Amino acid sequence: MIEAAHPRKPWQGAHIAVSGVSHRYRRSSKDVLSDISFEVQPCETVALVGRSGCGKSTLLHLISGLTAPSVGQILIDGALVDGPSPSRIVMFQQPHLYPWMTVRQNVSLGLKFAGRPRQQIATRVRELLELVELEGYDRRNVQELSGGQQQRVALARSLAVYPEVLLLDEPFSALDGVTRRALQRDVRRIAVEMGITLVIVTHDIAEAVAMADRALVMSADPGRIAEIVPIEGDRQDRERRGAAAQTAQARLQAAFERASGRTVDGSIGHPHQEPLKVVAARHR
Repeated sequence: MIEAAHPRKPWQGAHIAVSGVSHRYRRSSKDVLSDISFEVQPCETVALVGRSGCGKSTLLHLISGLTAPSVGQILIDGALVDGPSPSRIVMFQQPHLYPWMTVRQNVSLGLKFAGRPRQQIATRVRELLELVELEGYDRRNVQELSGGQQQRVALARSLAVYPEVLLLDEPFSALDGVTRRALQRDVRRIAVEMGITLVIVTHDIAEAVAMADRALVMSADPGRIAEIVPIEGDRQDRERRGAAAQTAQARLQAAFERASGRTVDGSIGHPHQEPLKVVAARHR
């Protein structure tokens, strides 16, 4: 079991509270985010969905502590986020591995920095590679791996220090469809098994439906939460793209179009249409 490599029980997720957050970059004359408020429950998976430029990645970086909000605050289990923490790990679009290192060396890096004993590191790395389905790859140089395999190495490295929150910034967007679906399934499974709170940035509606319990649909200029859409359907139905998943995808697609200022048929909506209604979310 993975727990054997850690002196404490694995984390059981974290509660995220984003309260009244607005953000403006230096030398900018307008906000990129405006009055963002929402909560993510422990072990819940939430997708931030919206068209390019609506501030999804900026919001993710604020949650991670890589950037401080201009206005408002973000709390993780009641503690103010005021900088990065190993309990909050970000996976980016590129795996950012060290190309001169082996798989094992890349995965073990955070554990070495944490001062873990050598035997504990070896055990943990072996368990993580099994978890991400890369058994037998430990001595391979990461440059020899496919893009999907490299993202699995990055995932194993992210999980090494038992994060409470895993933040995904479109890490599967450059992969082929088959590899992307496999990673979506496996990351979701791992998050459930390890009790990790998961926040994923995506503009891929099918990906949001496959992975999330809820989708926060964002509008742009400045970025705001336009709608909160619960995603129904069990894991097997989502993997099969069954009836419940197709219904959830249609609902989310419609919300995405409204937030983008377009009608469902693709035409431009009226600029002074009624404000979008926030749909009450039901956490499962």
